[in-house]
Amino acid sequence: MRKLSDYVEMAATEYLQETGKDELDSVWVAEFFQDCGVQDDYPRQDLIDFYALVQKVLTIKTEMAAKQARLQLNKSSRSAK
Repeated sequence: MRKLSDYVEMAATEYLQETGKDELDSVWVAEFFQDCGVQDDYPRQDLIDFYALVQKVLTIKTEMAAKQARLQLNKSSRSAK
């Protein structure tokens, strides 16, 4: 059985790769929750709470990616001068 945090990370990564969006779709996360075994491994886990956890990780991932992009842009603009 995987840890809940593994499922959350996996859902956020998969959603970002599939859609490229930073706002989680409720239908998508409900399908993931049911189809990927979260519901079976954690029958007491609430879908709404799982949604919130995945959205939080998704937001962190997109903020980190944006920060990395800004750093790379700054680095390349400084080296071009």
